[in-house]
Amino acid sequence: MVIKKPKQWSRQVTEGSHALELEPGVFSWEDPRKIAESLKRSADGSEHRKASPFASAMSMLNFYINRAGRQLSGERRRILEAAKDELRELYGKPRRNKP
Repeated sequence: MVIKKPKQWSRQVTEGSHALELEPGVFSWEDPRKIAESLKRSADGSEHRKASPFASAMSMLNFYINRAGRQLSGERRRILEAAKDELRELYGKPRRNKP
């Protein structure tokens, strides 16, 4: 018997992860700061995460960027990369890129 892997497993992870309760459509927003603030709220309020709130939020953002791969437009990638720096700032970590 062959077990089929579910299609779009990465979508299931981002939408149904028990580690973080993400706001619907958070990765499609245009404002990097709002994306970061939403991820921070989700990570800070989560009782199911295994890592620090910062690591959990950054991990979910990186996961989304990596899974989107080439299908991610240049503009969307720029927004999400900027959200990483906003997230770093919200947690008091040094920015990687200049604002």
